[in-house]
Amino acid sequence: MEFSEQIVTESANETEAFGAALAKKMCKDLSLPPFIALYGDLGVGKTAFVRGFASVIAPNSLVRSPTFALVNEYRAKPRSLFHFDMYRIEDEDDLYSIGFYDYLDRAGICLVEWSENIPYALPDRYLRVSIEKIDPDSPDKRSITVTLTGENS
Repeated sequence: MEFSEQIVTESANETEAFGAALAKKMCKDLSLPPFIALYGDLGVGKTAFVRGFASVIAPNSLVRSPTFALVNEYRAKPRSLFHFDMYRIEDEDDLYSIGFYDYLDRAGICLVEWSENIPYALPDRYLRVSIEKIDPDSPDKRSITVTLTGENS
């Protein structure tokens, strides 16, 4: 199965809307993996994307970056949402200390910011979401690319 999308957004609201659209697709297509690895520099809109995604999966959740908590859980039915920030993660011991692998075993959806810091811990199959600023004169303009990555993509 091949899955790939690319979009340019012009505002945080459009980035959130794209996150919501992906969540709706995942609700309809259960063959998509419940793990989303987010890539992008500081301030590119990863948390805005998660906010939009959560608006579909766990409506009314107050989504904030889990920079200091490392993980925020948004309980929902039929699947909860686990939002990780791996910016401060240095090694696999850190992942064990926050219960990362336990979350992977739960029937939820994981959204992981700063996935580039944990390439050794990513599942065999996941959605890769890369967000980057594309125009220095338009600070809210972003390119967002989603690709299905891993075994038998």
